[in-house]
Amino acid sequence: MKELSVSFTELWQGRLQRLILGARRLLQRLRLGARRLLPYAATILATLLVLYIYNQITPRTPQLTRGEVNDAIVQAMASATPLPPYSERVYQVIQPSLVLIQAKGPNPDAEKNNSLGSGVIIDENADILTSLHVVKDAVEIQVMFADGTQSNAQVIASQPEIDIAVLQADQPPGLVVPAVLGNPNALRVGDEAFAVGNPFGLYSSLSAGVISGFDRSFQPTDSTVELTGLIQFDAAVNPGNSGGPLLNRYGQVVGIVTGIVNPTEQDVFIGIGFAVPITVAGGAAGAPQY
Repeated sequence: MKELSVSFTELWQGRLQRLILGARRLLQRLRLGARRLLPYAATILATLLVLYIYNQITPRTPQLTRGEVNDAIVQAMASATPLPPYSERVYQVIQPSLVLIQAKGPNPDAEKNNSLGSGVIIDENADILTSLHVVKDAVEIQVMFADGTQSNAQVIASQPEIDIAVLQADQPPGLVVPAVLGNPNALRVGDEAFAVGNPFGLYSSLSAGVISGFDRSFQPTDSTVELTGLIQFDAAVNPGNSGGPLLNRYGQVVGIVTGIVNPTEQDVFIGIGFAVPITVAGGAAGAPQY
């Protein structure tokens, strides 16, 4: 029994010694690790100290108020160069394709023997799309292009039911610039509308307005034909605009001006003009339907 007690005591003493030895080794390792980390810790502390001192001695930038931000935005927008208006770009696009048309009737003694109108080049052959009533019954047709070229012209196709004619000049200009045809089906009431033509002989005049309606009907006073499916617009047009292009904001031809509503006997515009959609008018010159 005495021998068993001695053996048990020695067992616990041995375990205790091993625990103490392990603790000493762990402590040594911790000390060694601390010595290795000390330079890094010192560097981090020094960096934080420098940042703290910098923040203390550097004056802080005051936070912008909402009013100051709004003022800065207004100044930036005021200094920006605005885009040109649509009307300016539309005119630049269509002007090389515009044509002045002068037609002489068969009776030189008639009060309205001479007719004045507009037209637009629609293809590489310099074919001119215009209103039929501008050249109807004419014995002589003269056209003038944007570059000043003047020439006699003939009617090569016509569609009386839509008041559309196609002219071909004997001497086309050296540089033919066809207009770009647009899609009137993409228009909506309120969209921009631009009319370019030669009102009262004032060559290459532009007026601006909006699309007022679609699928309108109109019968000219000197005709028995009722035109249907027309585009209504309020851009100013007057005698001399007939046959000229109606344009969208991109300078694309969406219609051919055909007439105005006027309850008076004076040849003035009162705010209601009509145009044949280019998808219909272009068919006279073989343009595709879409």
